[in-house]
Amino acid sequence: MKLPLSWVKEFVNLPAKITAEQISQAFTRVGFEVESIEYQGQDLKGPLVVGKVLSIEELTEHKKPIRYVGLDVGSGKKRFVICGARNFKVNDLVVVAIPGAVLPGNFVISSRQTYGKLSDGMICSAKELGISEEHAGIIVLPEGKIGCDAIKLLEITDVIFDIAVNPDRGYAMSIRGLARELAGSLKCKFIDPAELVKNSKLKSLNSAKAITVKIEDKTGADQIFIRTVENVNAKRQTPIWMQRRIEKCGMRSISLAVDITNYVMLELGQPLHAFDAAVINGGLKVSRANKFTKLTTLDKVERKLQPDNLVICDSNSVLALAGTMGGLASEVTHETKRIALEAAHFNPSSVAKNSRFHKLSSEASRRIERNTDPALTEIASGRAAALLIELADAKYVGSSSAGIAIKKRKVKISIESISKLIGKSYSIKQVRDALLLIGCKVMGKGAVLNIEVPTWRPDLESSADFAEEIARLTGYEVIPLTLPVGKAGAKLSDMQIRRRQVATSLANQGFTEVINYPFVSQELIDLLGFTGDRAKSFRLLNPMSEDAPLLRTHLIPGLLTTLGRNLSRGAKDLAIFEIGTVFRNTAKTIKGQSPETNKRPSAKTIQEIFASVPKQMLFVAGVVSGEKLKSTWQGEGSKFDWSDAVSKVIEIITATGNNFEIANCELAPWHPGRCAEFKVDGKVVAHAGEIHPRVLAELNLPERSCAFAVILSELPVSKVIKPSKILSMPAVVQDVALVVESHVSASELEHSLKIGAGDLLESINLFDRYDRIGAGKISLAFTLTFRASDRTLTSDEVAKYRDQAIEQAKKDVGAVPRV
Repeated sequence: MKLPLSWVKEFVNLPAKITAEQISQAFTRVGFEVESIEYQGQDLKGPLVVGKVLSIEELTEHKKPIRYVGLDVGSGKKRFVICGARNFKVNDLVVVAIPGAVLPGNFVISSRQTYGKLSDGMICSAKELGISEEHAGIIVLPEGKIGCDAIKLLEITDVIFDIAVNPDRGYAMSIRGLARELAGSLKCKFIDPAELVKNSKLKSLNSAKAITVKIEDKTGADQIFIRTVENVNAKRQTPIWMQRRIEKCGMRSISLAVDITNYVMLELGQPLHAFDAAVINGGLKVSRANKFTKLTTLDKVERKLQPDNLVICDSNSVLALAGTMGGLASEVTHETKRIALEAAHFNPSSVAKNSRFHKLSSEASRRIERNTDPALTEIASGRAAALLIELADAKYVGSSSAGIAIKKRKVKISIESISKLIGKSYSIKQVRDALLLIGCKVMGKGAVLNIEVPTWRPDLESSADFAEEIARLTGYEVIPLTLPVGKAGAKLSDMQIRRRQVATSLANQGFTEVINYPFVSQELIDLLGFTGDRAKSFRLLNPMSEDAPLLRTHLIPGLLTTLGRNLSRGAKDLAIFEIGTVFRNTAKTIKGQSPETNKRPSAKTIQEIFASVPKQMLFVAGVVSGEKLKSTWQGEGSKFDWSDAVSKVIEIITATGNNFEIANCELAPWHPGRCAEFKVDGKVVAHAGEIHPRVLAELNLPERSCAFAVILSELPVSKVIKPSKILSMPAVVQDVALVVESHVSASELEHSLKIGAGDLLESINLFDRYDRIGAGKISLAFTLTFRASDRTLTSDEVAKYRDQAIEQAKKDVGAVPRV
C-alpha cells in the first residue's frame, strides 16, 4: 500500500519537524514494514509552468512525426518547443519546463536547435517529472492558470511510503487504516474520515426511482448498499488534486466516476463499483452464477463462469464478478447519465475463489480477501455519491440496501492473562490506552475488562489477539528479555537425529539441500506415472496457484522441477536432495479439531487431532545429473549413473543400523531394468535408479539423470550398535563363481551363501557378473572372507565352509559352480 504523506496529514496531527525516517520507524514499531520511501520532487527544479497550446506545426520531413508547438506560458510572448507526442491539441493546457529547469536524472533544460528549429523548453510527460511510469504522452491538464507553478499545482513535492500489509490487517489497506496506526504509534490526534462522512448532509433516502438490491446467496455477502444518482455529467474531467492522489497511491486516473470510486476505496478501504443504471433490468442481486455461463469484464476478456462464482446480476445477465471486476456491458461511459454506486461486504473466501479461478487480482479483490469493514458499505457509498454530486453535477435519487444488521461484538479480557502471555505486567491504564488507539471501546475498571470490538477488526477474538495489540502499541522494547527455559532432560527425538545425520552426510558428499513447495499438479503426477497410493492426493481448498492445487505424494516431482529450473539457468552438473513429508489420501480422516490453547488438550483430543490429519511420511530423496567427477585437461571425468543413486540408498539404510534386501523392480518414473527396490523387514522402504527416458524428454532434462527416494519414517529405529571385536588372527579368502538363472538377483544368492558359510564368514563381496553364458543364465562371482578369533584357519576348514555355502546356494536358488 502506497501512502502519500500529504494525504495522511489530513487525518493525523503530526509534529511539525518530524522526518520521513521517523515516520518509517513509527510504522515499524507497530508491526508494519516500510519497503521503500520515495521522495517525489526532490530532484526536480523549476521553472515548471502551466502553458496553453496556441499552435501546432507538423514537421513531416523526418523519420518520425514531429511537432513544432507554440505555447503561451504567461510571459507575454509566444514560446516554441519541439515535441514528439500526439495526445494534445490546440487550446490544451500542458506542463512546460522552461530553460534552466532541472528534471529527475539531472536532465537540464536549455534552448537548442533541433530538427531545424529552436526548441525553447520542453513539454513534459509524467515519467519525465518522476511522478509516474506513464510515458505514452505528455500531461494534459484539466485545469490551471497559464503561467502558474506546475510543481505546486500537481502537488509534486511529497513523500510516499510503500508499506507491506499483512493478510490479517485488511483495514490497513487504506489511508484511514494506516493513518490510525501512525497516530497510535506516535500518540498523535487521529481524525477518522469515516466520521466526517457520517456527519455529512447526504442521508439515506428510499425512492421508487432508486435501483433496488437484494442478496440471494446469504453465504456470499451480508451487507450491500446501492446509491443511485442521475443527471451525471460523465464528461467532466477528474480534478488534478484527485488525479494526483490516485497516482501517488500507485493507480492511474481513468474517468471521473471510476476515479471517485477508487479515491474512496483508497481513503476508507471499502471497494466500490459504479454501474450504468440505464442497463440494469429489475434491480441488482448478489448470487452465484448458476445458469449464467459467461461475462465480458472491463478488461475486455470474455470469461467462462463457474456455477459457484459469486456475481452481481440483474434479471437478465451478469453485470459484475463480485468484489473482483465489473462487466463491460454496465461500464460507465461519457454518455452515462444515471449511475448506481455499489458497496458491499462480500465473503472474503468467495471473492478469493473468484480471483484465483479467473486469475484476476484487482485492487478491490485484494482488499476484500483480507476482509473489509461491514459498516463502511453505507459510509463509503455515501462519500462516493457526495463526490459525484460535487464534481459531476449529479442529483441524488435515493438508496437501497440489503443484509443483516451489524452486531457489535463484545469480548472479556483479563489483564492478568494478557500480562502472562506477553511476559510483562501491564497496568489497567496501559491496556485501556492501547485498546482505545485501535478503536475499541473499553468498559470496566477492574482486572477484567469488557471490550467492544470495532467492526474493522474481525481478527480480534481471543486474549492472544488483544495481547498482540497491547504489546505492539505499548512497544516491544519494554518487554523484558528472557531466555526460555527448556525442560530438564530434553533431547532430540530419534527421527530428528536421523534427519540431521542423513542431511549432514549427503551435504558432506557434495549434495545441495533444497526446500520445495509441497504442492504439485495433476499433470505432473500423470506424467511421472504415479499409481496406487502415490496417486492419492489431497486437493487444496485455497491453493497458492491453480497450477499446483494438490499436496505432494512424493518428493521426486519437486526435485525434477528444481533440477530443470537450475539447468535452464546455466547449471550443468547437479546433485540435489530434499528431506520432507509427503501426504497420501489412503486413510479416512475425521473432522478437524480446534482445541483450546490455554491448557493442554486431553489424551482423547490429541488422538483426535492426529486422526484429523492425513498420513504423512518423512522422505529423503535426491536427483543427480551430469558429471560427478569433472572433465579437465588431464582427462575425462565420470558421469552420475544408476549405481550412484543405489549406493546412496545403501549408505542411508546401513547408517540407520538396518539390514536390507535389494531386488530389481519396475516402478514409474524409473527406467525398467534400472530401478532397485529396497526392503527392510519385508517392507518396501526405498527405490533408486535411472529416470525413465520418456519422463526426461517431457521435462527437457539430460539423459541418464538418476534419482533415489527413502522413507525415513518407515526405517525401524535400531538398538545401540556395539562394534565387533578386532581379531588378530589372519583372514582366509576364497572366491566362488556360480551360475544361476538370469532372474535370480545377486542379493538372493549372497543371502544363501551367507547362511551356508556359517559363523566364521567375516564378509562377502560381489566382484564379477558375466551374462554371456546363454540359455538365460548368468555367472556371479563372490569373494568370501573367513576368520576365527582364536586360531588360524586351515585350508581344509575353509574349503569345507565354502562347499557348505555352495550347497546352500544350490538348494535355495539352483546355483552351480562355473567351470
